[in-house]
Amino acid sequence: MSDRLYRFARQWTIYVPVLALLALFATWGRSLPGVLVAVVACFLAAAVLAAVHHAEVIAHRVGEPFGSLVLAVAVTAIEVALILTLMADAGEKNATLARDTVFAAVMITCNGIMGVCLLVGALRHRVAVYNSEGTGAALATVATLATLSLVLPRFTTSTPGPRFAAGQLAFAAVASVTLYGLFVLTQTVRHRDYFLPLTRAGEVIDTDDHAEAPTSREALTSLGLLALALVAVVGLAKVESPTIEKGVAAAGLPASVVGVVIALLVLLPETIAAVRAARRDRVQTSLNLALGSAMASIGLTVPAVAVASVWMSGPLVLGLDSTYMVLLALTMIVGTLTVVPGRSTPLQGGVHLSILGAYLVLAVIP
Repeated sequence: MSDRLYRFARQWTIYVPVLALLALFATWGRSLPGVLVAVVACFLAAAVLAAVHHAEVIAHRVGEPFGSLVLAVAVTAIEVALILTLMADAGEKNATLARDTVFAAVMITCNGIMGVCLLVGALRHRVAVYNSEGTGAALATVATLATLSLVLPRFTTSTPGPRFAAGQLAFAAVASVTLYGLFVLTQTVRHRDYFLPLTRAGEVIDTDDHAEAPTSREALTSLGLLALALVAVVGLAKVESPTIEKGVAAAGLPASVVGVVIALLVLLPETIAAVRAARRDRVQTSLNLALGSAMASIGLTVPAVAVASVWMSGPLVLGLDSTYMVLLALTMIVGTLTVVPGRSTPLQGGVHLSILGAYLVLAVIP
């Protein structure tokens, strides 16, 4: 009996997507009491973890930097699905949800994940080493995407408020997809070596010896389970969304906190994966995950909400407030100074984490 329980525990990522789907079918379209809300939340969190686990299995099979790309796209798919499900039929109430979630993802990845990984890598190995050419290119792409999609709407004059006109939104969407696609081509084909981990001597590490690669059958199984987990995450998030919004309102917090909660939810498992890589002295992999997720968050979310805005009744507000623009500018300046040397001490990690702390405080107390 104990052996069966042990095997079940080791294979939980196989059972969780199926159980989460069953929970979705049982709760869809119903008003849930507090106890069931908590149970659904547990299934939601487990489904997110299972989704990222299966993304990691696929990533391990295809290798770096393809692995980081798979994980980033999987996490962003969850984020986009959550945003669209919460924005659907919400009118003006969730007009800023896409902006808040995308900006939260940028701040969490560029300051939180980067900061923690640099701190862990430097503390464990004295100095965190990574490729400044690849990381710098990624950071430059994130900065450009963030400025085009989140800063410019505040200064345009064609429409009232921090919103794009239809033509401007179309340009932002096309530019986002194009830049993201160009980066993926650079990362995986043209200059793949720029995004591979480095040894202390600066030599590229093109192998991953921390575990045996999964078989093709295991990778295909994980691909199918990843799809099931993503469906479960989207559906259960829709079930939970009224409770999240009511909780934020009851606590007297700004509506933008909902976006922070969504970003924290979908990025927590990826943070764990990035920290694991940093502990193994693969800080470049950690930075690929962090900046790749920030890039995918903007490059895929903005086009998705731009298309969805055609049939959604409410407005789409993308422009950041002045306080957040200052934090974004500070993040990019500090990030550039961090990336250029190709080596970081614990100080750089602490600086990035302090910026994240400032963001979280200002999100709760504007």
